[in-house]
Parts: sequence; C-alpha cells; structure tokens
Amino acid sequence: MKMFLKGLLFSTAMAFGGAATAAEQPQPPACRAQTFAAVNYIICAADPGKAHLRLFWKDAEGKPYRTFAHVAEALAAEGKSLTFAMNAGMYKDDFSPLGLFVADGETLAPANTFEIKGSPGSVPNFYKKPKGVFFLEDRHAGILPMDTYLKRRGKATFATQSGPMLVIDGKTNPIFIPGSTDRTRRSGVGICESGVVRFAISDGPVNFHDFARLFRDELKCSNALFLDGGRGAGTYVPALDREDWSGHGGYGPIVGLVE
Repeated sequence: MKMFLKGLLFSTAMAFGGAATAAEQPQPPACRAQTFAAVNYIICAADPGKAHLRLFWKDAEGKPYRTFAHVAEALAAEGKSLTFAMNAGMYKDDFSPLGLFVADGETLAPANTFEIKGSPGSVPNFYKKPKGVFFLEDRHAGILPMDTYLKRRGKATFATQSGPMLVIDGKTNPIFIPGSTDRTRRSGVGICESGVVRFAISDGPVNFHDFARLFRDELKCSNALFLDGGRGAGTYVPALDREDWSGHGGYGPIVGLVE
C-alpha cells in the first residue's frame, strides 16, 4: 500500500475592484515565500470564516478526480472557480483515502485506527503517534489528535486524516529528534492565531523537528498536522499558470479554495 500526499502551496496577490464591500469580496489566502532555519518555504493562509475551503475525492461519476484540472472543470460547470488546490491526505493505490475522509458533511471513508508498533523511525509516517485530523466545522477549522477528534463526536463539514501531528497544544511532537538526518520535502497544515489556517511546504529537505518548529515558532500555530513529503509534490495555481501532475498517476483527497 502506498501512502502519499504531496502538497505545495503558491504565492500570489490579488486586488479587488468594484463597489462590493470587503465582506462581500472573495478572500483568497495570503501566500508568500519565507525562510526559516535556513530552509525555504511557501506559506499560504486562509481564514475559514471567509474562504470557502472544500475537500474533493470522487467526481459525479464516482471516480477519483486524480487531477486538479478535473476538480476545476467540475467546479466550472457549477459556475465556480478553483483558486488553488493541493493534496489533502495520504491515499492507497486506488486513490482512496488511507484514513478518515468527510466531504459536505458525509463520511466517505472511516477513520484509520490501525496501529503499527515500533520505534518512531521504523513506523510509516501515517502511523506515527499521534495521528491527526484536519477538519472544518461551522466555518471554524481545527486540528486534533485522532482519538480526541473521534471522542468529541462533532459534525464536521469536512475532515481528512493524516499523521503525525507536528504541534500539539503549542508543543512540538516529542517523538521528533533535533538534528535528525531524516530530511526530505515536507508539507503540513496548522491552526494558528485567530483561527487562521496556514499551509506550508518546504522547497528543500527538512526534518520533522525543524518542520514542526516552523509551525510553532514562526507561524504561531497551536496545532499542526503533517500532510506528506518527498517526491511528487503538486499544486494547482491558475494565477501562476501552474498545474502539477502526480508522479504516481494521480492524487487522492484534494483540498481547494472555491470561489
């Protein structure tokens, strides 16, 4: 079983004209290039109370979208546009989510509670403890350890499971080793000051400890979740004429900003 989520975010700026008020105007995420601890990142932020974030997996025919363009085409048929998109969870060979997947309030894949015992270095990333869930509920986003999320029995608009947690209640995951040589490109998501969601991907290799510090110390996120890393990272950024393709034949779960 392959487990991979490849996320990359974009840097762009938009200006809005016309007579509409700020509250009526779409609110795309503020994205920028940033360096932390000698590693370059792309950071993108979205206010879940204003930005319309959605999760995608299957199209109207029940088949995995697999590409960002397919998602964009489906939205265009509804008179909507996809401002940006990225992977949103690890997935199997058939592009189905490896863990929990909730879209439009419907649970399409159950939580993955399977455990693999061993030292953190020997356990696949998805199964490193604690796993986590990134979710949207009542226009507020959250990230919680999987067990905590399942116990609270909330009604999420969307939810996607991954692992491990990077930051837990303001503290980095204690399983991470400072100075670890396990370095690769990594992507993640955090819930930061004022409830803002921040997505990040490194442009170069970084270990888990330093990646977690990015979210805790630089982005001021109280909770953060690893999404994935390594080869095949991709993003959809029409403003930058950017449309990436997965080296694995497609993507599984996808998160996007819809306008």
